[in-house]
Amino acid sequence: MNRSKNSGFTLIELMIVVAIIGILAAIAYPSYQNHIEKTRRSVAQADLMELAQWMERRYTASYDYRDGSGAPTPPFQKSPQDGSATFYKLSFVKDSVTKDSFTLQAVPEGAQANDDCGTLTLDSSGTKGAAKSGCW
Repeated sequence: MNRSKNSGFTLIELMIVVAIIGILAAIAYPSYQNHIEKTRRSVAQADLMELAQWMERRYTASYDYRDGSGAPTPPFQKSPQDGSATFYKLSFVKDSVTKDSFTLQAVPEGAQANDDCGTLTLDSSGTKGAAKSGCW
């Protein structure tokens, strides 16, 4: 008998490849999401530092962090500063701006709302805070 030799993949071989791809995706996707979350947090931390520097420049000019008797209006109030997406809302902690001190906060929102680190803070003495240690 003369049989022709078939070439190609069997259904079993194809299903094994699909299963391997599924396992790799199940491992890689959460890691990717975690990386994106950390990157957004880093941008918010940099934005808090930029606002703190802005406040220090104000203090250098007038020896007062306040604008009159209250908190000044920050030059930007979201992170990232550019684009339409907002992952952190930047503001002063309520009633924290005095003549000699202030505390800034970055409150996660939108896609970042479930961040384990929670609200990030930075005060005039350089003290950094978060709901979970190791976030700064």
